[in-house]
Amino acid sequence: MRLEIICNDRLGLCQDVLGILRENEIDLKGIEVDPVGKIFLNFPSLEFAEFQLLMSKIRRIPNVQDVKTISYMPTEREHYEFNLLLSTLPNPVISVDSKGRVDVINSAAAALLDADKAELKGLQINDLVGGLNIQRWLDRQPEETKTDYLQLGSANYRANILPIWVNDAEGEPSFAGAVIHCQSEPVPIQPGNSDANSPFTQLLTQHAGIKRLLKDAERMAQLDVPLLIEGETGVGKELFARACHQAGNRSQNLFLAVNCGALPDNVAESELFGYGSDVFSHHPQGKKGIFEQANGGTVLLDSVGDMSQELQAKLLRFLEDGRFRRIGEEQMVKVDVRLVCLARGDLFERVEAGSFREDLYYRLNVLSLQLPPLRERKGDVALLADHFVYKFCQQLQRAPVRIAPATREYLNQYSWPGNVRQLENTLFRSLSMLEKSVLEPSDIHLPEMPAMPDQLNIDLDEGSLEDAVKRFESTLLRRLYPSYPSTRLLARKLGLSHTAIANKLRDYGIGKQRRR
Repeated sequence: MRLEIICNDRLGLCQDVLGILRENEIDLKGIEVDPVGKIFLNFPSLEFAEFQLLMSKIRRIPNVQDVKTISYMPTEREHYEFNLLLSTLPNPVISVDSKGRVDVINSAAAALLDADKAELKGLQINDLVGGLNIQRWLDRQPEETKTDYLQLGSANYRANILPIWVNDAEGEPSFAGAVIHCQSEPVPIQPGNSDANSPFTQLLTQHAGIKRLLKDAERMAQLDVPLLIEGETGVGKELFARACHQAGNRSQNLFLAVNCGALPDNVAESELFGYGSDVFSHHPQGKKGIFEQANGGTVLLDSVGDMSQELQAKLLRFLEDGRFRRIGEEQMVKVDVRLVCLARGDLFERVEAGSFREDLYYRLNVLSLQLPPLRERKGDVALLADHFVYKFCQQLQRAPVRIAPATREYLNQYSWPGNVRQLENTLFRSLSMLEKSVLEPSDIHLPEMPAMPDQLNIDLDEGSLEDAVKRFESTLLRRLYPSYPSTRLLARKLGLSHTAIANKLRDYGIGKQRRR
């Protein structure tokens, strides 16, 4: 039973109440005093006769206005309210004491750890959380919030760790522990690779397609055959290439890259294959090319589709047996390298256009990965934004910045023609100029993209059904083509054959038609 005593504050009033309980030998489970003029009593059990006697005696105490029964104590309500709120939070939350022992944990965190909340209480946080030594941080009794990445269960989280300070009996602040709030969406740890520092676990994604590509890339990393990675500018092709090198058998040897589209033909040839002595006056002793320098390692050819026909022919001969001649020499040089090639978009489009050798294409396309653009990975935009904001706050040595919900929505709605690289550069510029702690939509500066209507406006009142279908088909293809600017990408999007899409684009005069 619980009682509420409504009264005017008076010195010794609580003592009078406790005196009545002592005189009548009534056990008290708890007492709470509200500064606005209320005293709350909690009894383990109380007979009706005792209750009537107690009520009458308390009402006769000076300054007591009324006494009534209540269903719960104020702290009981706060306790249940707190637990309900904590249990409904979708993100994991853990509170620990100053010794790093779990005091409170919500259902989301317990589910990740595959245990009951009662079982986890009192356990050391360092035994439950990986990637960060929280106990060492607690031992310093910090005053500032720490933001870092940690591993909870089978996922990596970006978390805020907030120190708890309470005033002691003398009114001095005393360190009492911390609350760990996992803020962002989880970054799954890839199956079969438990090392948190694995190159593939550093590629942040929630997208099911990218997860499958990561699994494929992890297997491909162990194979010593050419790898072709295709995708739009800025999707992370080189990150995948470097991860494959670092996870493969050649990781202890060099990884060298050359951009075939950024160099004139003669310069690209000398960079790749080197040249003999006295060929160039500025380097009379000759020079080893990229292939020789990276012997035993990996060579990355970026923008391989921009290679000239002559350089393609020499690369094809090299792929036959790993041998080549330096410029100006007759002697053959043999090297052992793994070749990884990057192509903007669909390299086979270059084959169809006649600018890339078909035989070389099939030599390079032994293994292949097609990376989707960021506009198809909407769930990754917020995850990557959190990562970049945290990274740039550290780099710029500024306090943590929170991304406003409206900003997240704005970033999610943008089409990102420059993909992840554009997102990264945009956030760096915004944080460099930001003078507050919240990133608002007005702080993001992006070029306007053409509005894409949610509905296709088709006039259905004119012509036959066949005419209406053709108008719909033409409008749909014109709408999608800027986002999927090759017949193969568009065919994959719509689930049709490459030939069918190529014919439709030609019939409707969409895009630049290439000769076969």
